[in-house]
Amino acid sequence: MRDRVLVIQHHPDPVDDRVSTFLTSAGFRTDLRRPFAGEALDEPDETLAGTVILGGAHFAGESGRYPFLRDEYRWIDACLKADVPMLGICLGAQQIAHHLGAPVGAPESGLCEFGYYQVEPTGAAGGFLDRPRWFTQAHFHAFGLPAGAEHLARSDMFENQAFRLGERVYGLQFHPEVTVEGFRRWRDSDWAFHDKPGAQTPDEQTRLMMLHDEAQAKWFYAFLGGLFGKPEVVGG
Repeated sequence: MRDRVLVIQHHPDPVDDRVSTFLTSAGFRTDLRRPFAGEALDEPDETLAGTVILGGAHFAGESGRYPFLRDEYRWIDACLKADVPMLGICLGAQQIAHHLGAPVGAPESGLCEFGYYQVEPTGAAGGFLDRPRWFTQAHFHAFGLPAGAEHLARSDMFENQAFRLGERVYGLQFHPEVTVEGFRRWRDSDWAFHDKPGAQTPDEQTRLMMLHDEAQAKWFYAFLGGLFGKPEVVGG
């Protein structure tokens, strides 16, 4: 049975995001791995229906400083070779881009996005993004586009907000997986970067969150359904 989705988490937060909610409701088994805490990654097998690489505070280019990233890059490479549906979010998208030779890191502008920002489709977006939409953001690094990738979305401050490689690999700079409760937890954390240029005030974050969270959730669940589908019987 191809019914397992391996999710890589880069922090010890509660597992209450929309990726987990979707996988449970769609009948997948969530295989949560935390390589930063010493949990190993194996090899793709006949049970693997997809993988999601979530965000985190690490820099995608510092595998020397964060040795566990080497195992994650090995996993990314194996999944690419096996044509496994893959979604990278924020750091996860930067990791896919970095593994494929694209630049990652802080932009020269010094800007960040922390709050809820409008993301616009490019001409190549097609059904991925039908119109400008507002999404959760929490980043001050960015990714370049890997060779052969389609540029799908941009924002006013960050040109690269989403890419697609083939039909089964996506990288998102934004965080549609984050719920209202999850973002409030981020906003109150000791790492929250309210003072960086580009960050919204807490009042503005709350106003935009209340306006756009429901639509963000609806978009994301539809996107995940298109990427992962339903569990399938191998050979059936």
